Amino acid sequence: MADIRIGRMVLGVCQTNCYFVYREGCKEAIVIDPPDQGEKIYDALKRNGFTVEAVFLTHGHFDHIWGCEGLVAAAAQDNEKESGGADCDKAVKIYACEAEAEVLADARKNVSSGMGRPITMEADVYVKDGEELTIAGMTCKVIATPGHTAGGCCYYFEEAGLLVSGDTLFQESVGRTDFPTGSMSTLVRSIKEKLLVLPDDTLVYPGHGDSTTISHEKKYNPFLG
Repeated sequence: MADIRIGRMVLGVCQTNCYFVYREGCKEAIVIDPPDQGEKIYDALKRNGFTVEAVFLTHGHFDHIWGCEGLVAAAAQDNEKESGGADCDKAVKIYACEAEAEVLADARKNVSSGMGRPITMEADVYVKDGEELTIAGMTCKVIATPGHTAGGCCYYFEEAGLLVSGDTLFQESVGRTDFPTGSMSTLVRSIKEKLLVLPDDTLVYPGHGDSTTISHEKKYNPFLG
């Protein structure tokens, strides 16, 4: 049953990885961290037959949330057309860790004001550490990994052995901690206590750059020695 697949689009000024996770043979997808151009993300998925069932945020920095509004609006417009203008309860919901609400709601803390395009937002659903989410026929576990931001988290699809790590863990690196609510000691502790305990062959899909594995990071990540 390990037929969960993950696709990637690289978008935005920071070349952020926007992931979409789906089950092979199915077209319902979860989008993770839409960095910008939300309408284009939606259109690209739609052209390939996908529907967007939910949006997951690993954290609230501008380069992971700028695309949320456009993506959700495009989905809502499509749903309205399909329902003939009738009330529709298929609105795409945005999920984020509960400790990240403050960063999402503050343009200084999410660094968008410093980028000249301020944004504030709220998630529709705030999740807790250890909570399991089942959407589009897939179950993932929320792993709170504070450090890059106070409410940063990862999404672990155990069935597929894959982890979407946001800006917590990169290939042979870790997220920066000089932005508001960041802490290097907290970040390293989060990675060691929450992520390095996962199976060695777990595939790690970070917010920027190439994928890696837990085994590789145990051996070669200089921040985790």
